[in-house]
Amino acid sequence: MSDDWELKICCMGAGYVGGPTMAVIAKRCPKIRVCVVDISQKQIDAWKTDDLPIYEPGLLEVVQECRGRNLFFSTDIAAEIEAADIIFISVNTPTKTQGIGAGRAANIKNCELCARTIADVATTGKIVVEKSTVPVRTAQAIARVLQSNEKGLKFQVLSNPEFLAEGTAIADLMKPDRVLIGGQQSEEGLAAAAKLVSVYAHWVPREQIITTNLWSSELSKLVANAFLAQRVSSINSISALCEATGADVLEISRAVGMDDRIGKRFLQPSIGFGGSCFQKDILNLVYLCETYGLNECAAYWNQVILMNDFQKKRFSEKIVASMFNTVTGKKIAMLGYAFKKDTGDVRETPSMFVLRDLVHEQAHVHVYDPQVKREDMWIEMDYTCGMNKDNTPRLEESVVTAPDAYAACEKAHALLILTEWDEFKTYDYKKIYESMMKPAFVFDGRNLLDHDALRAIGFEVHALGKPDPLKFSDL
Repeated sequence: MSDDWELKICCMGAGYVGGPTMAVIAKRCPKIRVCVVDISQKQIDAWKTDDLPIYEPGLLEVVQECRGRNLFFSTDIAAEIEAADIIFISVNTPTKTQGIGAGRAANIKNCELCARTIADVATTGKIVVEKSTVPVRTAQAIARVLQSNEKGLKFQVLSNPEFLAEGTAIADLMKPDRVLIGGQQSEEGLAAAAKLVSVYAHWVPREQIITTNLWSSELSKLVANAFLAQRVSSINSISALCEATGADVLEISRAVGMDDRIGKRFLQPSIGFGGSCFQKDILNLVYLCETYGLNECAAYWNQVILMNDFQKKRFSEKIVASMFNTVTGKKIAMLGYAFKKDTGDVRETPSMFVLRDLVHEQAHVHVYDPQVKREDMWIEMDYTCGMNKDNTPRLEESVVTAPDAYAACEKAHALLILTEWDEFKTYDYKKIYESMMKPAFVFDGRNLLDHDALRAIGFEVHALGKPDPLKFSDL
């Protein structure tokens, strides 16, 4: 059977991008052999079970259909590199925490290590596809590493950035708005790009597959995420103005979004954007602007980050101020911890920063999220906020992960809606109200619930960008 494969693909990195992307390629291209490799045995073992290491709606069904047929998972990296025609690099590129560009520049160490591994073990030339979100000119660095091999091998490096939204990744892959492939504008580079085009053309209309040069492809990904994050910060800045003036941010979003030039997407107020891409990519763009002396451009994009930080802090301050300027010793129920619904990803989640502020205020926080594991909460809290049980007294005791929302809310002084999980709209809030301390506060960080119905039950409701009926009773 192995001799019948049209093509063999190896993906280095079994995370949020590599796993789903390869699963969909395997589903859409049954005659292409796809293998995902990783140095983590635990990660690879999880992909071989039905308890996948990441949660995405529809992902398990795709993996179950293809696993063992033409989709494989392995830690035998050298063997899979040698067998592959095309190698995707899909590893994490976190923001640097120290050194030149710390706090803004991306750390491409993992990409470089992948390139060095390919150069060391390959005995034939390969097409190497940069799938990770990377700074401009990373492909050049990868190409230089690959070209330094002592075997005289020729490699072609392509850029194929992902445009996935967590929670809808499978749908995004099945019917992408566009596929972007960047390559060198040489005969060999164009031929390599054409081969990757032929893979996506199994299910993506050819007019939606865009081919560019390498640098345009890399920069397009940063700019796309920067523009989307800018919209989130823009509407969140207006939510603050709405609360001060008595306007309703949802009415404004609806009116503004009906303009075809603007559109309605990404105009929903929230406690801020999170996830692995937006903040990292904007900071990368800021650093890139600074590197080329474009300081005004850098300051412009950095303001998107500052507005996001302001929104998270503003929400925490609203909680404390509304609850008689103290939450010390009070039980707070936090519903939702992932940065958005339909994912268990907690990277840069705004909920973490609210949790940090409440812990500093000595509140007792009970967290419920249907997909987030306590271990992942602590890992991200330590990495991003520098908070762990060794340097933050009573951290473990101050934060409880509840088995369900009703347990989280029992005898709580307030409940917070921090992730827009659909199930939160279906709860019996009269039952929740009766179990809570009085006055019972609701702080809706997603404008998810029916606030008039909650007030009729007896809750004191605070929402982002919505007029306070007590403050603006004459409107």
